[in-house]
Amino acid sequence: MVVFHRSGDAEGRPQRAGSLPYVTRGSLTEDVLERLRAQPDSTAISRWTGETWEDMSVQQFHEAITDLAKGLLAAGVSPGDRMALQSRTRAEWTLLDYAAWWVGAVTVPLYETWSPEHVAWVIDDAGASWAVVESETATDLGIPTWTMEPRSGSDLADLVDVGREVDSNDLESRRASISADDVATIIYTSGTTGTPKGCPLTHGNLVAEVDGAVGMLSEVFESDDAATLLFLPLAHVFARIIQVGAIRSGVRLGLTSDVKDLPERFETFQPTFVLTIPRVLERIFNTASQRAYADNRGGFFDRAAQTAIGYSRAIDRGGPGPALRGRHAFFNRTVYPRVRAALGGHVRWVITGGAPLGERMAHFYRGIGITVLEGYGLTETSAAITVNTPESNRIGTVGHPLPQTEMRVASSGELEVRGPQVFSGYWNDSAATEACLSPDGWFATGDLGDIDEDGFVRILGRRKEVLVTAGGKNVSPAVLEDRIRAHPYVSHCLVVGDGKPFVAALVTIDTSNWTGKLSDPELESAIQSAVDEANSVVSQAEAVRKFVILEDDWSEENGYLTPSHKVVRSAILSDFHDTVEALFVR
Repeated sequence: MVVFHRSGDAEGRPQRAGSLPYVTRGSLTEDVLERLRAQPDSTAISRWTGETWEDMSVQQFHEAITDLAKGLLAAGVSPGDRMALQSRTRAEWTLLDYAAWWVGAVTVPLYETWSPEHVAWVIDDAGASWAVVESETATDLGIPTWTMEPRSGSDLADLVDVGREVDSNDLESRRASISADDVATIIYTSGTTGTPKGCPLTHGNLVAEVDGAVGMLSEVFESDDAATLLFLPLAHVFARIIQVGAIRSGVRLGLTSDVKDLPERFETFQPTFVLTIPRVLERIFNTASQRAYADNRGGFFDRAAQTAIGYSRAIDRGGPGPALRGRHAFFNRTVYPRVRAALGGHVRWVITGGAPLGERMAHFYRGIGITVLEGYGLTETSAAITVNTPESNRIGTVGHPLPQTEMRVASSGELEVRGPQVFSGYWNDSAATEACLSPDGWFATGDLGDIDEDGFVRILGRRKEVLVTAGGKNVSPAVLEDRIRAHPYVSHCLVVGDGKPFVAALVTIDTSNWTGKLSDPELESAIQSAVDEANSVVSQAEAVRKFVILEDDWSEENGYLTPSHKVVRSAILSDFHDTVEALFVR
């Protein structure tokens, strides 16, 4: 068993293992008040109006939050009441999060893509008594509901009007009564392996998480020009923590849901760092490659990419030589700026999580001047448990544990974690809690991994997803899936073979890069090359021997991807049972 323990809080204060960190704030609302005292005129958040970015100062942000909070207080929202939020990523979500926390309410995020049945189940399980949705076209949730966009008789403007008679001292009294032990939000897991589970996270959990993450990533969050454009769903814990971290540290926070227009939003907002999933980075690279080939510059782009990768690898081996530096400088004038422009041209860091990013892709981005900082965490751990930093970044790992976080590898190979950001158990599910959380606070993550002698953590795959072939060979699908998915023509991949004589794969195609027929021999040859490359890093017994290209891609809409773009393995194995079985017919 390997144990790695980061002692001390973000500022190095000694702490007892597993204890709450050094906290000077009773709740997350203290972040807003601290910024109000220090920088009232600085920009808190920015929203896209359709033509330009509209900035909201910290003073205006505070006023908007307290106006809404007074409305909630007047409407009868009590401490501990659960309030559902269902919306795209937009400024109103952030305002409502803080307004709810101001009066002690508990926000329950709902993904926009969830079915009405799924939403109804979560509303019932959480016991939500209030809700805010984006517009009047949203599903009726069956509880008192306000809309973000105006409509007659029910919108946020009406809520503000209702609260005008509430005394500010009464509101402050309510806010001051909220403690670190009070629940701030209940976030439901995406349910890749069954019914989603509610994860109650306290103000203390989130404060510890943000203090630790911002402390480790101070160069990212606390630079004078720090700005980030948040476009991932705020229903996900990863995006919520970036939101809170930006408010905590004074980062200019842009919010948009215009995913199709992201290049234009990046260009006008000019973030210095972004939060994203690896698939976005892969598609930026693939799009740049495809455009180069369409302009008969494919070979030129390939040489530029190899130079960037080689340059980044050389950084870890003592630095690049004169020839490599010369080639890199040339491509840094001719090719790399175009790729950097896809993220606005000013991004220095990208924070990723949720799925692993291939080492080759990480080296490419670092080689063009954008450092990818991979982290690892779960909803149950308030997002990050570990993260790479600008000062300590080992590509291929997910970095070091956050301050006050202990990690160990169990005899089964599963990573276990203990720390102040770890939740205390699932909502209404004691059996699930007992299955993963020990009495002394160790949480079993469900992920296989290892910790090297320098304390860097590496993720090897999900424990429940390990395949055992008929020959008794244990196979971790993630290693193969990640490498196959890195091919420009591949959208998604699922490795199968549990109880079978060998390993096979289901593959879907990215039709933005491959526009030909799926039956084209050229496509089959390209996918075979991706499979061969993946097989080169595993043993013969683990290698993919057969694959099938599916007609349709997997998406949230057809139920095969979660809102955070994880593959719903159980649904695919059920619906494509006959396809899988056919792979193993001799």
